Amino acid sequence: MKRAVIFLVILTVLLAAVAAAVHITKPDRYARWLYPLDHPDLITRSAGQNRLDPALVAAIIFEESGFEDGIRSDAGAVGLMQLMPSTAVWIAGKTGGEDFMVADLGEPSINIAYGCWYLRYLIDRYGSSDLALAAYNGGTENTDQWIADVRSEGRDFNSDLDVPWRETREYISRVDKTRDIYQRAYKAELGI
Repeated sequence: MKRAVIFLVILTVLLAAVAAAVHITKPDRYARWLYPLDHPDLITRSAGQNRLDPALVAAIIFEESGFEDGIRSDAGAVGLMQLMPSTAVWIAGKTGGEDFMVADLGEPSINIAYGCWYLRYLIDRYGSSDLALAAYNGGTENTDQWIADVRSEGRDFNSDLDVPWRETREYISRVDKTRDIYQRAYKAELGI
C-alpha cells in the first residue's frame, strides 16, 4: 500500500513536470491549440499591403478578440482588431472608403484591412512597434503625453518603464510573446 502511494506521488510529480515543460516551450501542436488562426489569407494580404509582419497582426487579433468575428467591447471597439468606430471612420476618410459604414467593422476583411492600415500608421508615427502597440491599446493622446514626459526628462522612451498603465505594459508584452508563437507555429499559413 505504501509503495502504491509513493508511486502515485512520483507519477503525479512527473506528469506535472511534463505538463509544465509543454506549457513553457509551447510545441507547435500545443501552440496551435492555444493560439488559433482564422482568416490567414486576409491577414497576409493586409499585412503585406501595409508592410507588416503577419504574425504581429495575428497576435494583435488574438489578444484583442481571440479571433471572434463581430465582437464588441464594453468601450465600443468592434471586430477582430477591436477598432473604435470613430477611428474606423477616420481611416475610411484617409483611405478613400467613402462607402464605409460602421456596421462594416464586423466584416473580417474590412476590420483586418483597417486595423492593418492603422497599425502601419502608428508604427510610422512613433517609429517602433512597441510605441505603436502602446498607442493601439492606450490611445495616441496618452502615448504622446508619455513620450513628452520622458523627453522632458532628457531620456529615451522605454515601454517597460515609461508606460504608466499596467494594462498597456502587459498588452505590449503579451502581443510580443504571442507574435513569437504565431511566427513559429504558423510559418506556412502566414507566409513567413
